[in-house]
Amino acid sequence: MAQVIIALDVPTLDEALALVDSLGDETDFYKVGLELFTREGPSVVQALATRDKRIFLDLKLHDIPNTVARAVARARDLDVDFLTIHTMGGRPMMGAAAEVAGTDLTLLGITVLTSLTASDLEDSWGREVDSIEDEVVRLARLAQESGVGGVVASVREAASIKEAVGSALVVVTPGIRLAGDDAHDQARVSTPAEAVASGADYLVVGRSVTQALDPVEALRRVCAQAAGASAVPSA
Repeated sequence: MAQVIIALDVPTLDEALALVDSLGDETDFYKVGLELFTREGPSVVQALATRDKRIFLDLKLHDIPNTVARAVARARDLDVDFLTIHTMGGRPMMGAAAEVAGTDLTLLGITVLTSLTASDLEDSWGREVDSIEDEVVRLARLAQESGVGGVVASVREAASIKEAVGSALVVVTPGIRLAGDDAHDQARVSTPAEAVASGADYLVVGRSVTQALDPVEALRRVCAQAAGASAVPSA
């Protein structure tokens, strides 16, 4: 069954640990993003490790191959489970990162951010984009060929990724919302059941849980909806 990862999209270590402690044994996997890591640095990773939590370090690295490889080595030293890099950094960058990551750290290639629309991509790339899905699958295939262990993509593209590259590539889907919740700044969101049905391996959930009046109850609802769905068969 797909596993839920809770996004610690808060600005301070104290707020992050308060949330982690409030959820207790309900989950053991947390995402640390740019805001929290920029302020607190490795201390937040170390604090989660002392609580026996798994860690998804979401830094979205994108630079020349040597610089990214060195950053991946530092993340590997922190014993995090997942680390994100941008697939649009290209094959050499991803290959260098994968070589350093080894088998202990799973790299996740960012395909197309869930906040972006086709017109946004056209503005950035200077060409027509007929299908975000086709672009995401193309980037996922490039990531796999470069030795990257997984990708981050919206639920809408997850099934196509699995069909195109098979089940060996881990698919992590952000933008998960309980039915009726606000999409906020993301353009492509889905429910937990939709994510599981698409073949997603991990579901990243943020505000639907972290900003709920009762985060524990909200997380239980997410897990119940995910458990009640059936995944599509993958190649």
